[in-house]
Amino acid sequence: MNANHIEALIGMLAVAGLFAVMVLPALIGIAHERRVDREIREAQDRFREKEDQKSSSRSTVPSTATWYAEGRRSKKLVSS
Repeated sequence: MNANHIEALIGMLAVAGLFAVMVLPALIGIAHERRVDREIREAQDRFREKEDQKSSSRSTVPSTATWYAEGRRSKKLVSS
């Protein structure tokens, strides 16, 4: 190996090192974003499961607004 080969090897190693230094933060950021997205998705799934459990355990008694609306409808039918 002569001096030209050694210079070329050092140049290639320098370029590869600079490339790694520039790409590594981007790869770390992508991995971090994917982890955060996964955690958000899991939290949303847990929230939906809780909401489903709440809605299935609620009683089927109509609200006050429903009672009021039904009363008004029945009065209209009687008066017509």
